[in-house]
Amino acid sequence: MTKFATQRSICILLAWGLIMAVMLPLSVKKTPPDIPMIYVITPTHTRPTQKADLTQLGNTLRQVPNLHWIVVEDADFKSPLVAKFLLNLRISYTHLNVPKPDYCKSGCVARGSEQRNLGLDWLRRNRGPLDSGVVYFGDDDNTYDLELFEEMRYTKQVSVWPVGLIGSRRYERPLVRDGRVVGWYTRYPGRRFCTDMAGFAVNLNLILANVEARFILKGAKAGMQESDFMSKVTKLEYLEPRANNCTKVLVWHTRTEKASLHEHVTENVDIEV
Repeated sequence: MTKFATQRSICILLAWGLIMAVMLPLSVKKTPPDIPMIYVITPTHTRPTQKADLTQLGNTLRQVPNLHWIVVEDADFKSPLVAKFLLNLRISYTHLNVPKPDYCKSGCVARGSEQRNLGLDWLRRNRGPLDSGVVYFGDDDNTYDLELFEEMRYTKQVSVWPVGLIGSRRYERPLVRDGRVVGWYTRYPGRRFCTDMAGFAVNLNLILANVEARFILKGAKAGMQESDFMSKVTKLEYLEPRANNCTKVLVWHTRTEKASLHEHVTENVDIEV
């Protein structure tokens, strides 16, 4: 290769490097510092599919900017499995634990409520009126479209949307007329707010201002947890319909199939599952 050719190659490489140095920062999406934080409260309990469910949800949440994940274990102690998983996920999180009450250990309609309440308590201790954000109760066995989180981010009071694969139907949803929620398409009417836990989000300051906004534990009625909670923070006429006036499903009640394990003999090997 001649000296001229070598110099020409070097010039081309330098020019290419300069172009990439200019274009690369433009291609990286930067999160504006003033966008509201999304706080996702997730109850979880020990089971064979726990890590698989948390992995699926975690890989979704790590793609959402300005999000803090509050994971609350139904346990006396924080498990090494969940602690290590969260550490490796590399997102903003808080890891808590509280066991279900004794009267719920043989079966209870208020599953996950003790854990959700602890997540709310953490927010009230660690956040104040100057903090902007929205609170969402995201179970670890649902499937979430990334668009859902941007739909909820600017919630003023309480926002609502459809939930898929619920109540033996393809979806349930709020009914909207002229931009306002007027009723519910649901298999189980008779509730003031006929929505699922995955179907609403609440402004952080509304949570902080309403200390009574908690989930009922003892004496809770089946299917009433969401409605009872929402009744403490809003009214039907104040609901904010999202997801194209509640005509677009962005979250599904998929639920992981219960693992049926038949391992009578196990390996004497330390396997991380």
